[in-house]
Amino acid sequence: MNDGPADGYLLSKGYSYYVFALLFLLYMFDYIDRLVVVSLFPFLKKDWGLTDTQCGLLVSAVSWAILVFSFPVSLLIDRWSRKKCIGVMAILWSLATAACAFAKNFPQLFLARTAIGIGEAGYAPGGTAMISALFPEKKRSLIVGIWNASIPLGSALGIALGGLIAMRYGWRHAFGIVALPGMLIALLFFFVKDYRTVELVKSAKRPDQTGPPQRMTASEIVREFTRTPSLYLTFFAFSGNTFLTTALMSWLPSYFNRVQGLPMDKASLKSSLIMLMAIFGSPLGGYLADRWLKKKANARLLFSALSSTVTGLIFMVGFYFLQGPAQFTLFLAGGTTAIAFASSAIAVTQDVVHPGLRATSYSLCVIIMHLLGSALGPLVVGMLSDRYGIQTALALLPLAALWAGLLFFIGSFFYEKDLAKVEKVALSVEEA
Repeated sequence: MNDGPADGYLLSKGYSYYVFALLFLLYMFDYIDRLVVVSLFPFLKKDWGLTDTQCGLLVSAVSWAILVFSFPVSLLIDRWSRKKCIGVMAILWSLATAACAFAKNFPQLFLARTAIGIGEAGYAPGGTAMISALFPEKKRSLIVGIWNASIPLGSALGIALGGLIAMRYGWRHAFGIVALPGMLIALLFFFVKDYRTVELVKSAKRPDQTGPPQRMTASEIVREFTRTPSLYLTFFAFSGNTFLTTALMSWLPSYFNRVQGLPMDKASLKSSLIMLMAIFGSPLGGYLADRWLKKKANARLLFSALSSTVTGLIFMVGFYFLQGPAQFTLFLAGGTTAIAFASSAIAVTQDVVHPGLRATSYSLCVIIMHLLGSALGPLVVGMLSDRYGIQTALALLPLAALWAGLLFFIGSFFYEKDLAKVEKVALSVEEA
């Protein structure tokens, strides 16, 4: 049974928000550490003679490591402990960020960036599983939306701080300074309360279920994902939007620097303001999706489809037809809509799976979105930029968001049927 309050919170409301605040701060420093390198590209190109392709690799290295390690780490999270895994991972990625400051060449920096990704591999799945357990289901999109506002906040701070620190003290100091806070917050997380690990047993709804509950077999766990169309369509749609957003975060500073002639600190600040607009877009998207959910059962996927399509159209018009203040104003709107899909899409990855597989579910989403999205986005744009110029490279990005919108829309037709198959399991708090 659920040991928590009757209002849908697993623990007290105040304590749930305390844990949430720690999760928010860790996610913010996750992205500060991940994106600080973006505004250091000009300094690395000057000191080491790097190409745009190599610079893109420094961003993609994190995504590739997450891609490889996310699934095995998520299995550990679901079967062992959310809080312990999260604390260890945050310490690891902070140490790896600090190690970047001591790199002597590109291969060493690439390896350190890869280590950051290893540390970050299970954070999003683990954090998502904890939030899904701590808060009422009816608030899931909104809370996830607020949590994901830490992504643009951290991205914007990472980009802005990287440029400012590098201009004044050198690029090595940028890595060292941003590595410390995450490590301190990680230590606090070892002492929060966690929920008991959920046993993977066959649903009582199944006609073949007789006698006491039986553990799910490996093939039955696999079928939880392969026979849930709304889930895997969400995974692939997520990757389209992630391709666009990661490429924009990586290359907008260089775009403003080269095309509009802004110095790198101002170009970084301008780009960070666009990314910062997602602070409003993420919780707003979650709020609107949860409101729509009261009237439309598949609203979470319909909203994701709509917001993805709007994002694609905004950046298509901006890159193809506008320059100067008009383009920047439109990009601010795009920064708001670009992440609006995420809160409701992430909620879907928790809605339509067994509660004991929530971290695993989101880890599969992370794997696919990194494999087809963030691991490719910065690299592909870098390669296209080397060959055709950064203007042409970025002008092709909106197609990824339009593709995502189509996949979300198709997935919405399967959502209600997939949701009806999910076993309802009451969660309880672990013993101290």
